[in-house]
Amino acid sequence: MAKNGNDAEIDEGLYSRQLYVLGHEAMKRMQISNILISGLRGLGVEIAKNVILGGVKSVTLHDQGVAEWKDLSSQFYLREEDLGKNRAEVSQLRLAELNSYVPVTSFTGALTNEYLTKFQVVVLTNSSLDEQIRIGDFCHSNGIKLIVADTRGLFGQLFCDFGEEMTMFDVNGEQPLSAMISMITKDSAGVVTCLDEARHGFESGDFVTFTEVQGMTELNGCDPVEIKTLGEIICDTSSFSDYVRGGIVTQVKMPKTVAFKSLSSSMAEPEFMVTDFAKFDRPGQLHMGFQALHAFEKKHSRLPKPWSQSDADELVALAEEVNAAQSGSAKQEQLDQAIIKKLSCVAAGDLAPINAFIGGLAAQEAMKACTGKFMPIMQWLYFDALECLSEAEDAVLTEEECAPRNCRYDSQIAVFGSKLQELLAKQRYFLVGAGAIGCELLKNFAMMGLASGEGEVIVTDMDTIEKSNLNRQFLFRPWDVTKMKSETAAAAVKQMNPSIRITGHQNRVGTDTEKVYDDDFFESLDGVANALDNVDARMYMDRRCVYYCKPLLESGTLGTKGNVQVVIPFLTESYSSSQDPPEKSIPICTLKNFPNAIEHTLQWARDEFEGLFKQPAENALQYMTLVSSPRTTLYKSLVTDKPRSWEDCVVWARNHWQCQYNNNIRQLLHNFPPDQVSSGAPFWSGPKRCPHPLEFSTNNDLHMDYIMAAANLLAQSYGLPGSTERSALTKLLVYKVILLQIKPDAKANDSFHCPNIAHFIIGLFSDDSRLEELKTLLPSTEAASQFKLCPIDFEKDDETNFHMDFIVAASNLRAENYDIPPADRHKSKLIAGKIIPAIATTTAAVVGLVCLELLKIVQGHKKLESFKNGFMNLALPFFAFSEPIAAPKHKIDWTLWDRFEVKGIQPNGEEMTLRQFLDYFKVSKKKLGKHVKALVFELCCNDETEEDVEVPYVRYTIR
Repeated sequence: MAKNGNDAEIDEGLYSRQLYVLGHEAMKRMQISNILISGLRGLGVEIAKNVILGGVKSVTLHDQGVAEWKDLSSQFYLREEDLGKNRAEVSQLRLAELNSYVPVTSFTGALTNEYLTKFQVVVLTNSSLDEQIRIGDFCHSNGIKLIVADTRGLFGQLFCDFGEEMTMFDVNGEQPLSAMISMITKDSAGVVTCLDEARHGFESGDFVTFTEVQGMTELNGCDPVEIKTLGEIICDTSSFSDYVRGGIVTQVKMPKTVAFKSLSSSMAEPEFMVTDFAKFDRPGQLHMGFQALHAFEKKHSRLPKPWSQSDADELVALAEEVNAAQSGSAKQEQLDQAIIKKLSCVAAGDLAPINAFIGGLAAQEAMKACTGKFMPIMQWLYFDALECLSEAEDAVLTEEECAPRNCRYDSQIAVFGSKLQELLAKQRYFLVGAGAIGCELLKNFAMMGLASGEGEVIVTDMDTIEKSNLNRQFLFRPWDVTKMKSETAAAAVKQMNPSIRITGHQNRVGTDTEKVYDDDFFESLDGVANALDNVDARMYMDRRCVYYCKPLLESGTLGTKGNVQVVIPFLTESYSSSQDPPEKSIPICTLKNFPNAIEHTLQWARDEFEGLFKQPAENALQYMTLVSSPRTTLYKSLVTDKPRSWEDCVVWARNHWQCQYNNNIRQLLHNFPPDQVSSGAPFWSGPKRCPHPLEFSTNNDLHMDYIMAAANLLAQSYGLPGSTERSALTKLLVYKVILLQIKPDAKANDSFHCPNIAHFIIGLFSDDSRLEELKTLLPSTEAASQFKLCPIDFEKDDETNFHMDFIVAASNLRAENYDIPPADRHKSKLIAGKIIPAIATTTAAVVGLVCLELLKIVQGHKKLESFKNGFMNLALPFFAFSEPIAAPKHKIDWTLWDRFEVKGIQPNGEEMTLRQFLDYFKVSKKKLGKHVKALVFELCCNDETEEDVEVPYVRYTIR
């Protein structure tokens, strides 16, 4: 087993997506942290799963209890054959498989003070209040970070104590802002003005530093300066040199020290983190309610019975006593007895969605405690999802309906009764995607008992498992790499709950698979859950759900940010009703001649990759197949000029380097000299950075990286053997390569014509000769049967294919041309590969919220206010919940969900002809009024249908 520790290398292949969230320094701090997690029921195993995936030094699982039926509702690593066994010992083996870098051990003894000193972070779940206070006081006094997490049915609680002086190195996780300077005043105020291309985003209190300032050079490399007012004023610049032009101002992340109170102190003087501003007073009420629950459990050695009115009354009385004993700010003016009673009624429940949400948050707080990355929760967080209960105000379940049945769903039945469990078992759901969100959804589906009877879950994903998936797609293991995601995920959740009926598909959703996912398929569904990573597929599935009037559960994550949207037919707007603004594109002139940021050079490098190694080869292969197409043919140089050996590829790469990084730059400077003036101002100023040509050297590693990558990629395109021998490459460059000597030309454009694969491949003749005729021009040994050409698709995650080697070298060489700070491979991969940062904690929390909405849909909730769209940013932390936006209504009170469904049957029993239907259509449109712009209808016939053809069924929709 590989281990983390002080000298451990970070496995970027495994942690790549998480590294873009946390960064290398935070990961290194996490790799020296030992974590204790006490309590291995549903919440504890969720926290342990997320922390282990995160990559800490070690995790110890503590539990003195044995597995019971009620645990199986949410403890996904316990099985029926584990009943009666210690929960920690059983879970340890399965949790250890998640990450080979993290040793996982179990402990079943008492948590003595001496034992606690082994850990940097202690997480308590399913523990008594007395134990929480004892351990909390010890941890606070000994510099051990403490997290207390608890879930009771539809309620959750989280507390953090990271000591009296916790230093946070980055409170929000956002990339530092940067802007180009247009002016700095020389006075006591020191006002900095940025270029007007976009809002700079700096705020008062931010710290910044300066580079590349001409004239007022005292600012370059200065210590971080605080922006004091209006987001502009920095400091007294009256004694500095006069500002001339240029400069870049960059935000600096400053450490922040945060003080925490101990658990015992914070009980009386709590500071609450509000999760739902519509329930602003709820945390204070639940603060009393959870203390009352501890008192009840201490008195009776059990929790209140599910939906027992006598136990609920007793809990209210205990809560009143707890509240009366308060002397600090925790005391409530008046307790909300209805909330306390509901807490009592559902406290015996243990729900997978609530555990997923609170477990995701708690695991993220554990990572914050290890790393000092992101702002911790200060200090109490309470959450409830009472909207999941019946919408009827007078609806009260009975003790009999919610009594234990010695089955795996007992803890869910305790909250919702047995009828909902029966409904869940009959559900037929379509899950699109088996990635990070898809894995979490399947786990929750299995725990909840979705499709565990007559129903079915159909999951489709066309992708195979890669190493980088293992860090957050927790259903997969190293030995699953290269297997299909959908089939592997389906098999994994069958282990968690053998009763779930699940089928894995490998289809992409889209117009090309509508014969598979046709009318019959969608009509048979109860709902759809998206687990997609692109907007186009989301919008396609949204259109299908609107057309077939099916509820849609939509969610997504971006690093520590996550969102949930629920789409309900006839009630809410759809996913496509609102759209994010399009991504800002980089102007062509900026990419071609005037880059000023590393993002520009990386996009240029990506375009180079496509233009050199993919598009020409694709075009050539296309033309090779168009034998009958006039004017389309191939150059004789297809044979005479194409590379025939590794040496030819090196010659091409070296000439291309010379063209891009020397010749073209010299031509640009010939056209626009460094001292050129335009409209009275220097041409090379503001966002235009004056470039300089590079001179090739075999002693420069970056230059050699480019040649090695470019030559190997060209060789791959032609099916030629490549090489990684650097010394042999150096000899080739010194003794074999002859460069074309090109001088700048006043008549030329801003760049020379660089050699590329197209010169070896393809051209257009002026005559109408055919490809077959061209073969007569070629030697018989070089006939098309021997022609090898392979377009190269960019793949960022393969470290041996030279793709990222080329991108990094090409980008950084161009950055050097323009004096732009280079980017390392890690950052280059993020930008050029358009990687979406991801971390398991956010995914778990988001999916927990999704499954709460699923419970509402299955119960048939109809009120808009019952549903919750959500947004979170675990780094800040910030939470926002809101009612979904209602479906927009037309002036005729018609929503996007409404349909006319017309059976093609006349009163006399005969089927309608097309002409009769069109007459009906005209009458219907007239009745609807002038506000209806169009009726879009679908006919069960083709475009050539005659008017007297019978139409068996017609559906049309107002738009």
